[in-house]
Amino acid sequence: QVQLTESGGGSVQDGGSLMLSCQASGWTYSRCWFRQVPGKEREAIAGIYTGTTRTYYADSVKGRFTISEDKAKNTVSLQMNTLKSEDTATYYCAAGGGDCWKQRNANFWGQGTQVTVSS
Repeated sequence: QVQLTESGGGSVQDGGSLMLSCQASGWTYSRCWFRQVPGKEREAIAGIYTGTTRTYYADSVKGRFTISEDKAKNTVSLQMNTLKSEDTATYYCAAGGGDCWKQRNANFWGQGTQVTVSS
């Protein structure tokens, strides 16, 4: 069992930046970030193959969000720039044995952290 502990999030104005971090208690093949708005399906937005620079981004965040890994801290971060009101959601860190941005491969989940972007 891998535990994921998220930090970061909060409130920011339109065009602002935030960083989310996710520390894992063990190793997994991939780590990723999802987000969910009430009443909508959970959306995979970014992912990284552990120990590599191979990444995945959803079109909705490409060019604005950057996922990165700190191997020494076993932490994956999501730098979110040029935030928009439509980025408002609960953000979840996930990890799994395959491409965790394919939700069926996401075996472990963080508790979620709220990001609110106001115009």
